[in-house]
Amino acid sequence: MRVLIALGGNAMTGPDGSATPQAQREAIALAMARVAEVVAEGHEVVVTHGNGPQVGNLLVKNELAAHVVPPVPLDWCGAQTQGTIGFTALDTLEAAFAARGLSRRAAAVVSRTLVDPDDPGFTTPTKPVGRFLPHDQALPLIEHGETWQDRGDKGWRRMVASPEPLEVLDTHTVLTLLAAGYVVVAAGGGGIPVVRQPDGSVHGVEAVVDKDLTAAVLARAIGAEVLVIATDVEHAVLGYGSASARELGRVQLAEMEGYAAAGEFASGSMGPKVEAALRFVRGGGRRSVITALDRIAEAVSGEVGTVIEPAPAATSPAPPPATPATPTGR
Repeated sequence: MRVLIALGGNAMTGPDGSATPQAQREAIALAMARVAEVVAEGHEVVVTHGNGPQVGNLLVKNELAAHVVPPVPLDWCGAQTQGTIGFTALDTLEAAFAARGLSRRAAAVVSRTLVDPDDPGFTTPTKPVGRFLPHDQALPLIEHGETWQDRGDKGWRRMVASPEPLEVLDTHTVLTLLAAGYVVVAAGGGGIPVVRQPDGSVHGVEAVVDKDLTAAVLARAIGAEVLVIATDVEHAVLGYGSASARELGRVQLAEMEGYAAAGEFASGSMGPKVEAALRFVRGGGRRSVITALDRIAEAVSGEVGTVIEPAPAATSPAPPPATPATPTGR
């Protein structure tokens, strides 16, 4: 099958959240070993990934150096982290292939995600990024054109747009590489957000695109049959944090839509993953699965995790047996 595996940001840092180069490399190596398990089973694989900690580090560098050099815009941060994570993923994925005796090739695509310049997120940025700062430290960044908001006792925090992903512009490149037998890493961090100009050209914008929603867009565009969203838990949970909490296993699309509409999944954590999983199945995917990173090989076949599938096709009742014609005679 053709499978898209969306790796959460936790797969890009150490178990304790450490983002040192060594911790990141070890975490990415572990994630790629899991991806290699899926490849070893004969599936065509595309990998997307989070980049929150890496972008956060770049934003801190922006803050510390704002009085010396202009801050790097968010679209550049996305591109830089795609490159860094991409080459690390290639190194570790090829090592995982070699350890399994697999003769496979991998490629990383610096990917752009088209968004609508009229998306309401640009008018009212609501996505907080980076760390809290006192006003005097935030001021140089505000003077460089960034939007910061007073968050009370915690200090000031940068707010950016989080527009809806419309299209991964480099989908054709991904398909070309798949056809050539590559395992592809693409659309990291939700893709570099870009808008299209009246003359057809595109340019980057200051925004953060949700990585899981972009994964659903890309999965549909490449004709994936399965979307696996890897996170730090094995299942989505109903009634999270309550005495009646229960893990969700196999569930049909309409039932899961009902749970989402009832507010069962927090907007800042499981909510976007569930929404991405729903969109993929609505769009014709065979199944989407939300589960832990170390279970993704089993998740592809729907054996573990929260498995969302369309309702079984209705079976038409068999027609009644034909009544033999009554012969007529003279």
